[in-house]
Amino acid sequence: MIPSDPVMLLSFINLKLRDYYSDLEGLCEDLQLDRQELTDKLESIDYHYDSDKNQFV
Repeated sequence: MIPSDPVMLLSFINLKLRDYYSDLEGLCEDLQLDRQELTDKLESIDYHYDSDKNQFV
């Protein structure tokens, strides 16, 4: 279960990206998340995926 609050979601996703996944595609596929919904939710708090850092910044 992933957090619904955007700030908690940011922390959860960045931790998963840092510790378990080499890219956002792998995370979304493994956790069965819609990439667009995820990025839209995090963009609502002004965070965008940086593929070079593999984090939302």
